[in-house]
This record gives sequence, C-alpha cells and structure tokens, in this order.
Amino acid sequence: MKKSIALILTILLVTIASLATAKDDPLAAWKPDFDPSGAEFTYILSNISHPVIEGVAVGYRIRDAVWEKTNGRIYVDFRPLAQLGGEKDVISKLKLGAVQGMLSSSVAAANVSDRLGIVNLPYVVDTFDKLDTFRNTPELWEPFANGAQRQGLLVADITGYGLYGWATTTPVKNLADAKNVNFRIAEAPVNTDTYKAWGLKFTVMPWPDVPQALQTGVITGLDHTAIVCSITKKFTIAKNFTELNYAQGLFIHLVNKRWLNKLPKDLQETFLGVIAEESAKTRVLTREQYKTQIAKAKEANVQFYQLSDTDIATLKKEAEPVLAKWGKKIGQDYLTKVQNTLGK
Repeated sequence: MKKSIALILTILLVTIASLATAKDDPLAAWKPDFDPSGAEFTYILSNISHPVIEGVAVGYRIRDAVWEKTNGRIYVDFRPLAQLGGEKDVISKLKLGAVQGMLSSSVAAANVSDRLGIVNLPYVVDTFDKLDTFRNTPELWEPFANGAQRQGLLVADITGYGLYGWATTTPVKNLADAKNVNFRIAEAPVNTDTYKAWGLKFTVMPWPDVPQALQTGVITGLDHTAIVCSITKKFTIAKNFTELNYAQGLFIHLVNKRWLNKLPKDLQETFLGVIAEESAKTRVLTREQYKTQIAKAKEANVQFYQLSDTDIATLKKEAEPVLAKWGKKIGQDYLTKVQNTLGK
C-alpha cells in the first residue's frame, strides 16, 4: 500500500512539474520530437516575435523539414521571442557569424541594406498578390535576394504578418482624424521618412515599450498589422483599426553566407530548398490568418475603417518624395521595374 501511495504521489508530482514547465515556457509546445545533439551542422535562427504568428512559426517548420530531409545532419536551432536580443543587436551578430540566420522584420531590414527597404515603401508591395508576384518574378526577386551581399548575407526567402494599418484609441475615418493621433512607429528609416512626408505626429519606440505607452496615453495609435494587434492584445486598448494597407509586415530570412558556403553542396541545395518550400506554404497560411484575426477582432467589437479614395490618393502623392529619395538608394531603375510590374 505504501509503495502504491508513493507511486501515485510521484506521478502526481511529475505531472504538476510538467504542467508548471509548460505554463512557464511559452515555447513548450514547439519542442522538437528528435534529439539534435548528433547534428553535424547547427544553424541558429533568430526572431523577435511569437510563433503563434504563422510568419514566425515557419522557423519551426523549417527546423523539422531540414532535419528530416538532411537525415539529421543540419539542426535549425530556432530562437523566437527575442531570445538572442533586439533586432539591431542580432543583425550585428548575424554579420559576424555568431548567429547564422535571422527572420528580420521588414522595417528593420532597411538597416541592413537600402535595397531591402523597397518592400516597406508606401504603396509598392502592398497586397498579398503583389507579394507573390514580387517573390515569383526572378527579375524582381533576385536583385532583392542579393541586396545584402556586401554585408555577407543572403536573403533566402520571405514570410509575413499581414497588412499595415492604424490601431487607434479613437476612430480614424479620414486624414483629418489621423492628424490628432500620436502614432508609434518602428525604429526604421523608411517609416520615419514616410510619416514625416505625411505630416503626421509620430513617436519612434521599441516594441517592448508599446503596452505601457498605449495604456498611459503617451501614444494613441500604432502603425502595425491587424494580425499582430489582435494576437498581442493591443486591441483591448486600441479598439479601432483603419485598414490603410500601404505596406505589408514581412519577415526577411537572412542567412550568413560564410556559414552557408561551408555546407557541402548537396546540403546547401536541400537547406535553401526547404526554406523556399516552407516559406511559400507560410505565405498562404498568413493570408488565412489575416482573415481569421480580423474576424476575431470584429467579434470583440473592434471597429474597422477604410480611408476614402481621395485620402489614399493624398497619401500616395505626399509619399512621392520618399519614393524619390529611396529610389536613389535602392536604384531607381530597379524601383521603377518593381512598380511597373506590380502595377499591371
């Protein structure tokens, strides 16, 4: 009887410990079901966001597929939730090779190379269909993929987190309403130039500082996507969303070329092939997640608005100097080609 009671208590304690671990570890559900200790090569992949976002969860899908297709020779050690630091810090580590890969936000990627800023320019790659065309058209994609070569980096592929808009504490139905909002924008040069051109009040702020700033009224609006605002509970305070759709939130998969070139040729091809395949699947999943999160937000009484065609035309007109400035940095011929191809 004593042995039975002891066994029951042991099982109970193990169960409680497991539940506590799962509760304390937000990534417990994504642990690998294989032992990576025997891997011949390790690829540390960083991201700042949570894998509940499909464009982030791709890191785990890449991990599992690479492990399977290389027969356990490459282990993708995916580290989301800013485990390795903020994006600027990780970019430095990536260039040095201390980190081998990064799912960089598109807003931060312009700090790596001016050319990567093209996807964050207003009203250029601004729909899911345009993104697919951009990715699947070699003359558009290849200059972008090679845009960080001087930094020793390769753009392997892209995933996303939805279309940008304004989450605000008061309704923004037109540009006049927007003039009364203090928008939080990312620490990114393209965003700063754009908001200056639009003549809107903004505050450059790291993402971890946003919750308190929003609660205290330091900021009254967010320049972000509905997916992120819904999943990270920003809609509990900012209960209005203006579907601006001027750009998409993207995760740009950057790879350290020195690490990549050390792989045998067959492993390089398999590795990059898996990234391309899983990223393409994830772009489809992101479309669905976008619809799902908007539906959830509406069910939670978040009000959605769209600017008039006249207001959108004004924003595009006011952004022309931004496009001209970044055209010189990116390469005007390349920017024009992207605009003409996606505009058809």
